[in-house]
Amino acid sequence: MSRNSRNRKGFSLAEAMMATVVLGIAAAGVLLPFTSGSSIRAEGERRTLAAQLASDLMEKVISDHFNGIDIVAEYNYSEPQGHIVKDFDTPAEFTDPMYANFSRGVSCDSSQPYFIIITVWVKYNGNEIVSLKRLISE
Repeated sequence: MSRNSRNRKGFSLAEAMMATVVLGIAAAGVLLPFTSGSSIRAEGERRTLAAQLASDLMEKVISDHFNGIDIVAEYNYSEPQGHIVKDFDTPAEFTDPMYANFSRGVSCDSSQPYFIIITVWVKYNGNEIVSLKRLISE
């Protein structure tokens, strides 16, 4: 055996650093899509929940209209952020933290003869993410 091969039993510092850099770049390339995927999934969950909140409020307004309640006078209001009403017959609010950044509201416009335009909106951190409009007859 030559003297050079006997003394060389491991990696040099430069070789170890190069291997670490290459491994880091490969790991970043593999893990990067997962981080953006989780943020997209969270946005989808927020939009789904907002659509459900808007739909619930729209159904409440429409059912009250057909029960003889004057919805134009009754439903021009908004619920502040974090104070989403759970049950419309009681003042109970959602206490789950996932509702903390949501707000919603409704407006009814009867400027058109024989028709009422109902607009329901839901916001997340002040940004509107869902808006529903429905035209009903008086």
